[in-house]
Amino acid sequence: MTTTPDGGLKTGPVAGSAQPAPLSRFRPRGAVWLAAPAVLVLLAALAYPLSIVVLRSFTDPAPGLANYVWFFQSAVNRTVLQRTFVVAAWVTLASLICAYPYAYAMTIVGRNLRLALILCVLVPFWLSGVVRTLAWVILLQDSGVINSFLRSLGLSPVKLIRTMPGVIIGMTQVLLPFMILPIYSVMRGIDTRLLQAARSLGAKPWKAFLQVYVPLSLPGVYAGAIIVFILSLGFYITPALLGGPRSNMLSSLVQNQVLSLLNWGRGGAMGVVLLVATFVLLAIAAPLMRQKHTSSRREA
Repeated sequence: MTTTPDGGLKTGPVAGSAQPAPLSRFRPRGAVWLAAPAVLVLLAALAYPLSIVVLRSFTDPAPGLANYVWFFQSAVNRTVLQRTFVVAAWVTLASLICAYPYAYAMTIVGRNLRLALILCVLVPFWLSGVVRTLAWVILLQDSGVINSFLRSLGLSPVKLIRTMPGVIIGMTQVLLPFMILPIYSVMRGIDTRLLQAARSLGAKPWKAFLQVYVPLSLPGVYAGAIIVFILSLGFYITPALLGGPRSNMLSSLVQNQVLSLLNWGRGGAMGVVLLVATFVLLAIAAPLMRQKHTSSRREA
């Protein structure tokens, strides 16, 4: 502490006292090595198998682009690739329609009921996907529970098994938790007093919900949609059990080429095409979603 020219006191570090070291000096120099085990696991479980698949798509049975030429020259392959993305889009839309009100209900109910709703979301993770799909086979078959209920009402039965709607229903049920959880994680952080403020300014409840609450929940919607869409592209069990020849997805063709025909080159080419198409679609959609979210947040 020293004296200023006007007689005041000036505080400062005392001579000879130790200065506090910056926080950056306390960071361990080898902290980057802490991520080494995770990086090694990713390389062993993802990068190495993927590199093998890509390599065999160009070299099996002969080096070149023959496998990719065969894929795009086949009308069946192009149709199945298009169907795969269409089914994934429908599953994403159906999951969003079912998940959004459910996630919103989880944020407005009491604690005990919220725990029950969360438990209903988590229970499917404890069951095998094959078991859940076989349950849908029982429900959707021609003499199943749904058609028996329709007959009891005097209505004609509906063809659901071995059809595209049946595949979409089964995949939506399996992937619904992956849409609910991201949306709920964002909704629980939204301040509901904003809705009260909007209503106090004269907005109707539905208008306040659409213009204030929905834009704030869009990050969860985007995250859930991306997760469900990507997972839908690689589904195999549900389309195989609930679908038919006209509802096959690309994963079924890959399985047929690799396991039945032992043609690793063509199967790898199918996988690479699906992977590249997914990356391209996400690269196109990501800026659009980011722009829409920014404009919606400004309006809110």
